[in-house]
Formats: sequence, C-alpha cells, structure tokens
Amino acid sequence: MKLIIRYKADYAYGEPASLSPHLARIFPRTDLFVSVDKTHFATHPSGDVQWRRDLFDNLIAYCFFPEPVKDLPFQLDLELEVRERNPFHFLLDSRGLQIPCEYSPHERNVLSAFLEQGPSFPLPSPLAPDGSRATVETLVNLTRWIHENLEYERRDEGEPFPPEETLRRGKGSCRDFGPLFAEILKVNGIAARLASGFVWEGDKAEEERRAESALHAWVEAYLPGAGWIGLDPTNGVFCDHHFVTTAVGLTHEDISPIAGTYYGKKAIPSTMTATLEVRKA
Repeated sequence: MKLIIRYKADYAYGEPASLSPHLARIFPRTDLFVSVDKTHFATHPSGDVQWRRDLFDNLIAYCFFPEPVKDLPFQLDLELEVRERNPFHFLLDSRGLQIPCEYSPHERNVLSAFLEQGPSFPLPSPLAPDGSRATVETLVNLTRWIHENLEYERRDEGEPFPPEETLRRGKGSCRDFGPLFAEILKVNGIAARLASGFVWEGDKAEEERRAESALHAWVEAYLPGAGWIGLDPTNGVFCDHHFVTTAVGLTHEDISPIAGTYYGKKAIPSTMTATLEVRKA
C-alpha cells in the first residue's frame, strides 16, 4: 500500500532565542518492506541541515541555527510504498526456541548493552521469569498482558515514567510502556531496544486508535535466527507493515523525534504544537 505521511512540529518563543543544534529522527528506516518514493523536509530558513547516521544507524537531520529565532518549525512530507509483512514469518534457531534465549558469545558481546538491566523491582507473576518457556508464545502473552492490564493515557510531552512507576500507576502512554516492556524482556533474558515511528491505523475503529495524531513508541526484541522483532505493548501486537520505524536506541533520548535546547539571557516562555497525518494514498 502507499502511505502519505505529513508531520509538523512548531516551537514558538516569547522572544528571539538562541538554539543548540537540533536532531530530527523522523525518517523511515527503509528495508525490503518500506521504500520512500518522495521526501520533503524543511525547518527554519536560517538553518544549516546536515545528514548523518547516528550510533544506531538512524538517519538524522542535524540542524544548526546560527542566529536567534522566535519560531522554529519542522515539517516532513513523505510518500511511502509499504509492502504487506507477516510479523510471525520467521524461524528461530534452536538457541532461541525457549526463553531465556541462549545467545552465542558473539551475540552476547554485541548485545550486551541491550541485555543490561536497570534497577530491579517486583513484577506480577505473568511478567516474571518462570523457568524455560516457548519463546513466541511467551512474547505474545507478555505483549498482550501490558495491553490488557495497563490503562492507556495520551501524554505527548514529558519524560517517560520509570518502569516501576508505570507498573505502580497501572497506566501510561506509549513512551511509558516502551521502557517498562524493554525491562521486562531483559529480566526474562531477551535483548531489547526502544523504537519509535509512524503507525497507520486507518483500518481500526476510531475509539481504538492510539497513534493517529502523534509519533508512536514500541520495543524490538532480538531473537536468535529471527533478528530484531517489533513488539507493541500499547496495542498488544507484534509489529507488521502498519508500523514504519524511524529510530531505535537504548533510551528515550535515542529515539526522540526532535531533540535540542533553547536558551537566552533570561527565562524565555515557549510553546510547542505538533500534528501528524498518516493515510493511504
């Protein structure tokens, strides 16, 4: 299918503000299932835009603004060709058939940062390690548990809650569910990383849409034989062709769509508005 994506973020300041370099991580990680037909990216006319690959091989726009500005816009228009993908179309190595996975020494060396656990906290029994279990069935159950037992709340700004806090509150946004679920996977012996991007939800009922007007966040797990597999605890599903990944990383900062700071000789009030449209062509 062909998708049209239009994303716009506007930052407004009470008076001209100086800007640090800003990073935009809003460009599709293309593969055999996602190809880009057209791209148009724009920011403030004074900006110098440099294209780079970051530590996680995400394509980023490095934007340098030499002069203070009162308004800072970011706009992206995309036309994509997205091919249907079965998220369960993979074969696991024998080392990955059971959880916890048996990573080879080479895999464990490369994946060490994605296996490192944060501070421990109590987990409900359905999420806690429980001996050897079938990998795919367990991942399905873990993903669904978050979706079915934690309440979704829309929250477009602010840092993610710590995983223990999200679990205690019993609710959160996609940016909260991602770090929680990544930690749950690591505790269960599975390498995990955070991911963000666009989701097409045009085939869902309006009341079921959770990523219709904002970028979405989910998790990828590394399974021997299958590689990185996308899991969306917010919607309780494995990621298929409805998901267009723009960034992956270890932390929320690694996948933030727009990152940068502003400053002045005194406190400067600011506002941010963002809009997103994802539709079939």
